[in-house]
Amino acid sequence: MDGGAAEPGQAAVLDLSKYPTAQKLVQRCCEFFEEVEDLTPGQALEARLNRDYGPGSAVYSDLSAYIRQGLDEGWVAPTEIKGRSYRRGKIALPSESTRFFSITAVYMDSTSEAKSETETGPLTGQYHAHPYGEINCVIPVEGEKGQKAELEGMGGWRGAGWTSPGPGTHHYPRVRGGALVALFFLPAGRISYKATPDMAQPLSV
Repeated sequence: MDGGAAEPGQAAVLDLSKYPTAQKLVQRCCEFFEEVEDLTPGQALEARLNRDYGPGSAVYSDLSAYIRQGLDEGWVAPTEIKGRSYRRGKIALPSESTRFFSITAVYMDSTSEAKSETETGPLTGQYHAHPYGEINCVIPVEGEKGQKAELEGMGGWRGAGWTSPGPGTHHYPRVRGGALVALFFLPAGRISYKATPDMAQPLSV
């Protein structure tokens, strides 16, 4: 791509048959979905995810390893949204095997040279809403300088771990301190780019 801003939500859908590591990632996600499919995104789930599935857990370790290998192999977030510093890719669409969650990866690098000369501080992504909420695995990608990237969720900044915005929430995704991959799961694949910052948040975020 030419580095210009892509249309909201634009992303290539991965051909899993070409990438054994991606197949392993999807299988591990499906095992995780079996454990969380009846839980509602929001603050309580975010706390539970960080307690039971955070860094050091088998789930987080496996997902992180597959994503980092996928970056090396070139299939994680191939669609440029704003140059190489902000990319997205759809790994799996909702299906019976994924318990009707979609699987998407977004790569954001707040220190990338692909940012314009006028951009400083956090890298800001496309404003969007989560009609049914979201489960998001935050996987920092340590750079040569050892940056520790963080993603801004509804409850503040989060490094390695999880965020889980509740149904109806909306925000700008922002990253600071380096590069990370947000591996996120959407119930029914629902995401909306029609929300605007002046809209009220739901009572429970």
